[in-house]
Amino acid sequence: MLYRNFQTKAELDAQYNPRELGLDTNFYLEFYTYNSAQVREQQVCKLNIPFGFTTVEHLDIFPTKNSKAPILIFIHGGYWIMSSSKDFSFVAKAPVANGVTVVVVNYGLCPKVTIDEIVRQNRAAVAWVYQNAESFGGDPDRIYISGHSAVGHLTAMVMATNWEKDYNLPADVVKGGCLISGLFDLMPFPYTWLQPKIQLTWDEAIRNSPIYHIPEKSGSLIITYGEDESEEFRRQSQDFLKAWKRKGLQGEYLPQPGVNHFTAINGFLDVNSPLWIATSNLINTFIL
Repeated sequence: MLYRNFQTKAELDAQYNPRELGLDTNFYLEFYTYNSAQVREQQVCKLNIPFGFTTVEHLDIFPTKNSKAPILIFIHGGYWIMSSSKDFSFVAKAPVANGVTVVVVNYGLCPKVTIDEIVRQNRAAVAWVYQNAESFGGDPDRIYISGHSAVGHLTAMVMATNWEKDYNLPADVVKGGCLISGLFDLMPFPYTWLQPKIQLTWDEAIRNSPIYHIPEKSGSLIITYGEDESEEFRRQSQDFLKAWKRKGLQGEYLPQPGVNHFTAINGFLDVNSPLWIATSNLINTFIL
């Protein structure tokens, strides 16, 4: 066996590669791009704000008109190898309409950087947001985080950060998270089509698998995925939520019937969607 009950690379790819599920990947990515361009045209935004030492480490900030607004940090998907913050500007539409400032993180991609480095960059981005929140009208004491697809992994790793030890910040920098169609155990990926690009060692896989690093204390989280996802995507989310709650941490599952891997995130476009309503309740804002 390569991983669990999977004997071949083809079996794993059939579970973890969205293209193997018969989905028109290009259609969904074009949908993201189009709606993101619309949001950037229609909303106030501050683009390419640097938070690190390399040119890829920057943030796109979509502020509200309110001062001391809660902040939703969004980490874009793309299996650690593709996409950018600009492809996911659309996630700001519903939150900003409801008085939540959105920060979309851009970060380095494999194979130019390692997954270790991607995790470090996203933690640094959150630290920057906390330290600079007031400069764009945000409340550093109300920071929440979300991420989609494989990068649900990054969201969970950020929530497991020891902020006091590693960044000299309060332990509860991140108050809660919404993890959408995420991956939390990286052990299958050295056997998959991704390996030539992510070049994941076994030590890195364990070190960066949130399922093995559930913190003792953390904020509340929402786990959600499209019910049309593959069996493995569903299982990974379910297993992570169970492990999270076994530690005595707060978490809940949000069902999304009739939704696939790519449309699971579209609720951020609609203030009346179950995804946004659940996230808004987590942030403790009022639905307008």
